Amino acid sequence: MTQFPKTVMLLGSGELGKEVAIAAQRLGCHVIACDRYANAPAMQVADEAEVLAMTDADTLLATVRRHRPDVVIPEIEALAVSALAELEQDGITVIPTARATAVTMNRDRIRDLAAGELALRTARFAYAASAEDLKAEAPALGWPVVVKPVMSSSGKGQSVVDGPDGLDQAWEAAMAGARGTSPRVIVEEYLRFDLEITLLTIRQHNGETLFCSPIGHEQEHGDYQCSWQPAELTAEQLQQAQAMARTVTQNLGGTGLFGVEFFLCGGEVIFSELSPRPHDTGLVTLISQNLSEFELHLRAVLGLPIPSITRADAAASRVVLAKETMDAVSYSGIDAALTEPDTQLLLFGKPTARPGRRMGVALAKGEHLAEARAKADRAAACVQVNQR
Repeated sequence: MTQFPKTVMLLGSGELGKEVAIAAQRLGCHVIACDRYANAPAMQVADEAEVLAMTDADTLLATVRRHRPDVVIPEIEALAVSALAELEQDGITVIPTARATAVTMNRDRIRDLAAGELALRTARFAYAASAEDLKAEAPALGWPVVVKPVMSSSGKGQSVVDGPDGLDQAWEAAMAGARGTSPRVIVEEYLRFDLEITLLTIRQHNGETLFCSPIGHEQEHGDYQCSWQPAELTAEQLQQAQAMARTVTQNLGGTGLFGVEFFLCGGEVIFSELSPRPHDTGLVTLISQNLSEFELHLRAVLGLPIPSITRADAAASRVVLAKETMDAVSYSGIDAALTEPDTQLLLFGKPTARPGRRMGVALAKGEHLAEARAKADRAAACVQVNQR
């Protein structure tokens, strides 16, 4: 029988980490929240907090070894992954594994794994280590192309380029939005897809791989704007997506929830990306499912049973964005946002704002998707982010 409480250390303490911290505490865990800045969202609810440069291997190792947590849960990509491998050698569990974190933190490594070793269908792509390389590789893919840093978060640095004249600007945008030190981009064909989905995939200690109902979502500049569950797939499309998600997560190993993204193009399902942790599009599960993606992640990580995953008929989310730069924030319109039944509002507690920063999310349920999406959109539109 598993003994509790467990000590859980979060590497990254944004809005998703905050929900992981809450889910962990509901299971009696002691939570240590780490990030590069003070008062990050998860720190506001954690038992302890550490501010550190997580890209510095020595600093990261010293911090984790001082606390000796039962599990380390990376919540962001910008980490010293070499330190995670050392921690595993020390006997500390890294979720899902140090290798999985290393492979998925860079788009080139996960794409090489998916398209090369595992032979999954992906968009056609190439790599470029300079603006000149980009100009040489892009034309063969056909116009337009999508240019992305090999390492970034929330779609930062992504561009859609219609022709050769836009490649210099796309290179500069990729370098400005990149995390880490790699001067490398991935350039890929522009897919005219019907729908973009996330398939939340759960690997357990002892049990079969589980799947949540697929989540449809829309992005702007690579950043999630809204999501809904269930996304409408044919039985064949769902079977293809589940088979690919099972293949890639089995290769990565470990336990926990993975956010596996796909494009639907006609009858074809095309692998896009993977995050080895709860996914921003999965915030909708806080209202749609009996167990949210965060609760599922913790149950899988801690070896607890998941008897069933059930969901509402229809649910949706819409982000609340800041429009201006602010060094302290307040909110108005919350009362109006919560007037409709089956509507919730999450404000993440970020201490500062900048144009386009995600500050919260509205969630709604309905009898059908159109109703749920309209309710979430109306609720989010009511909320204003103000200078405090």
